[in-house]
Amino acid sequence: MTLKGKRVLVTGAGGFIGSHLTERLVEMGADTTALVRYNSCSNRGWLEQSRHAKNIKFEFGDIVDQSFVRSIVKDQDYVFHLAALIGIPFSYVAPNYYVATNVQGTVNIVEAVRDFGVSRLLTTSTSETYGTARTTPIREDHPMQPQSPYSASKIAADNLAQSFYLSFDTPVTIVRPFNTFGPRQSARAIIPTIISQLLTQDQLSLGSLSPTRDLNYVGNTVDGFIAAALSDKAIGETINFGFGKEISIGDLAQLIMQIMGKKVEIVTEEVRLRPEKSEVFRLISDNSRAKEITGWEPKIGLKEGLTETIHWLEKNISRYRPNEYAR
Repeated sequence: MTLKGKRVLVTGAGGFIGSHLTERLVEMGADTTALVRYNSCSNRGWLEQSRHAKNIKFEFGDIVDQSFVRSIVKDQDYVFHLAALIGIPFSYVAPNYYVATNVQGTVNIVEAVRDFGVSRLLTTSTSETYGTARTTPIREDHPMQPQSPYSASKIAADNLAQSFYLSFDTPVTIVRPFNTFGPRQSARAIIPTIISQLLTQDQLSLGSLSPTRDLNYVGNTVDGFIAAALSDKAIGETINFGFGKEISIGDLAQLIMQIMGKKVEIVTEEVRLRPEKSEVFRLISDNSRAKEITGWEPKIGLKEGLTETIHWLEKNISRYRPNEYAR
């Protein structure tokens, strides 16, 4: 199987993972359409300066608009649905916004996929749906725990997508990345937060240092999307794409300082702490189903991925505001 010559739509294409995935699809020879959220400047996000921009068809709109969604899903062979609101702290402030985008937006996508007979829908979940691990490593049948409005909205979106497979045989695969990192990631995430502060400041302001995360380089995650799209065994499945190892935030900060050759004081900042019952204290994936169903395995390790990310941020630090806490 191949995606060469296939008509492919990526929602959230201007974002972190979406931009990397879009470029990979172009390189594979897919006829690629990128949905970027409408903005008055027609900015294409991380694809604005992409060397592949001339080979991408750009659409501007919002997945909350059902008629617009139908207009861009029609005639596609594959849909990779990544558009979402992702910031956990902002979900405490604007939960209705998350429901509208993550839940209703996903319903609009999956309904259009069903109605127009699209061959495959790859919809994006998150390891946050698991909440704090009850058993480790976390398998796909681990209980869902809505420990933030963000995770609750993604649980709802996943369940709705799965219901379309069970009710209508809609060819859905739920791709569940663990903590993806790499070039272009938002300052809301822990790794660019640490690196950008180390590049510009003599103190590191963080939240809790004890939670652990399963960190997976963005190239590995993109490989997972492609592998799932090319596997008929993945239809109807939910698949973890994580590296399979965990590291605490404190140890991660020390590792990044070691790679960068810089040692600074770490200060806990109250505003960066999640509410106690909302904090996810442990995440580590069981990625065996991914290997079994799709043949996927992560290729790039944590230290190599961090080194690449540090080099990229050194060149793009002007895009970040290290002295501000990004929600």
